[in-house]
Amino acid sequence: MTGGPLAGLRVIELGGLGPGPFCGMLLADLGADVVRVDRPGGVTTFHPYGRELLNRGKRSVLADLKTTEGKNLVLSLADHADLFIEGFRPGVVEKLGVGPEECLRRNPTLVYGRVTGWGQAGPLAGTAGHDITYIAPTGVLHAIGSHDGPPQIPLGLIGDFAGGLYLAVGLLSGLHEARNGQGQVVDAAMCDGAAHLMTMFYGLLGSGAWEDRRGTNLFDGGAPFYGVYETRDGEYMAVGAVEAEFFHEFAERLGIDGDVDHLDRGQWEELRETIATRFQQRTRAEWMERFEGSDACVAPVLSMTEAPEHPHLQERGSFVTIDGVTQPASSPRFSRTATAAPRKPPIPGTHTAEVIKDWLGPRHSDID
Repeated sequence: MTGGPLAGLRVIELGGLGPGPFCGMLLADLGADVVRVDRPGGVTTFHPYGRELLNRGKRSVLADLKTTEGKNLVLSLADHADLFIEGFRPGVVEKLGVGPEECLRRNPTLVYGRVTGWGQAGPLAGTAGHDITYIAPTGVLHAIGSHDGPPQIPLGLIGDFAGGLYLAVGLLSGLHEARNGQGQVVDAAMCDGAAHLMTMFYGLLGSGAWEDRRGTNLFDGGAPFYGVYETRDGEYMAVGAVEAEFFHEFAERLGIDGDVDHLDRGQWEELRETIATRFQQRTRAEWMERFEGSDACVAPVLSMTEAPEHPHLQERGSFVTIDGVTQPASSPRFSRTATAAPRKPPIPGTHTAEVIKDWLGPRHSDID
């Protein structure tokens, strides 16, 4: 991959799952030279080779960190890197000899990023978990779902992938600060990121404008004008007509009374039934046509197979097809340093010799 605002930036990513690879993919999408270090035998993955989209745009070297040769290769690459990504439990990379202290001793300007569920310190730092367990104590999971049902799982978006975004922000912030000649360690904990995402809602809770019960508030499905409704053909439409002028247009196009005070909680249940009944009278396609181009704040709920065909997303190129696999395109967009289409995910070890030559030179004597 060439081009993009991060062209020329060198990144090492120790092979793993979830937030670390997502962070690496984001940097690669933006033009960075991301070298993923895969160990022989690979890591547990849910995809066949060539379909692990989080590895797209990267180059892969094979190194067994339990051997002196593998450790020395990673340290040598770290000598020439700007950023380093690892997502092991606290203490693991130190035991392998490629921890931040050793890497920063050799390369003082390196920004060393660490992403874990619980962070590098705290009572749970050394324990295992997954996205759902990292977001559960933060208030996020409790807040998502209907008022009469259990909390709903938001895929892996809030812990894993938002965690990868926080790591990317941390790494690039560290890189900016490293202009003074000193690198540092970035500790990105998924539990911290999940909590941070809730800042506005904690503010609403503290001001008395939010109930600590899911499915009863303005933006959690409690309000009838901010929710999802089934259509006649069993599909769904999403409604977000919060402001008065948007609600009035929504009501007019839906064919209901728009003069009601839609913010009056006392009318919410009746209004919800009215909206639900009306949506049942037409198919999703018919409602899409009726609301098209309006400020009613209504959109169809599309599946993953349908989404790439949406006219707006097609026009913007929000999805691309690479090697027969449809996937989200790089984001965000840049006016001057446009990003290129990413390369397909590599088979582990494909670029070992190439990276050694590019980063260390043809002799690469410093590996010895």
